[in-house]
Amino acid sequence: MSKPWQGWPLVGVASALLVALQVAVLATAGTDEPGLRELVRVSVRVSFAIFLLVFVARPVRVFWPGLFTRWLVRNRRQLGVSFAVAHFLHLGDIVLLALLLGDGFEISPVTLLGGGLAYVLLAAMTATSFDRTARWLGPRRWKRLHRAGLYWLWVIFAQSYTFGALQKPINVPLALAVWGALALRIAAWRARRASAAAPATVHAG
Repeated sequence: MSKPWQGWPLVGVASALLVALQVAVLATAGTDEPGLRELVRVSVRVSFAIFLLVFVARPVRVFWPGLFTRWLVRNRRQLGVSFAVAHFLHLGDIVLLALLLGDGFEISPVTLLGGGLAYVLLAAMTATSFDRTARWLGPRRWKRLHRAGLYWLWVIFAQSYTFGALQKPINVPLALAVWGALALRIAAWRARRASAAAPATVHAG
């Protein structure tokens, strides 16, 4: 019997917790404009936290091998689907706010296009996160899709929190987290390259 904190049952547990959080925020903050704005803020930060786990799963395993990092890598696909659930719930929260505000809801064309592309890529990544669809897509195209989607989502979070940090100091830790995650991936990539090149260097000497 599968444990609820790993494999596909993890997605069910995460989804239930995410929905419960939505209900809790609405119950405490209300369903008027301030309440829905709070719900949008909470849902995007929860979504970002799960995204970070997916984004740094392999890099942290390179530098800090252990039970937790092994769990991250083993359940990276399920965490990715859990992130999709969280991020589509966030989209639903934005739609609720837009419906409430009507003509008073404003969104820039750049945000609409960039965020729209992020959701298209996320939907495609989610659809191909299962063995059958991944085989149908093929290893090369699967890798290209998931890499492009992962980094485009990083771009969306990075621009949001970087510009947000310039306006509100409360966003500084989030900006540091998103840029730190990229730095960690680059460091892990360089470490893997150095490790792969080491035997050839020794042999040549």
